Amino acid sequence: MSTSDPRHYDVIIAPVITEKATMASEHNKVMFKVARTATKPQIKEAVEKFFDVKVKSVNTLIREGKYKAFKNRMGQQSDVKRAIVTLEEGHRIDVTTGL
Repeated sequence: MSTSDPRHYDVIIAPVITEKATMASEHNKVMFKVARTATKPQIKEAVEKFFDVKVKSVNTLIREGKYKAFKNRMGQQSDVKRAIVTLEEGHRIDVTTGL
């Protein structure tokens, strides 16, 4: 792992491990939960520095929080920004093993 800027730790929060993310990994894509203020160039730079891979493209989306009932009380989940990172051919990230 190469040296990274401390600001990169504020960009990527966690990997997203869902069924959809697992199916996307077959097509050389990885999903991350990122900061709401993170831009695509910041996400690209952080992923390249953390994992020593070459990023082809970054797509982002904001998942609006849902209203849920929990023990007869209404609550709202927080909004989450996700990044779908497409890697160049020959590069892989295995998020299930950790850093």
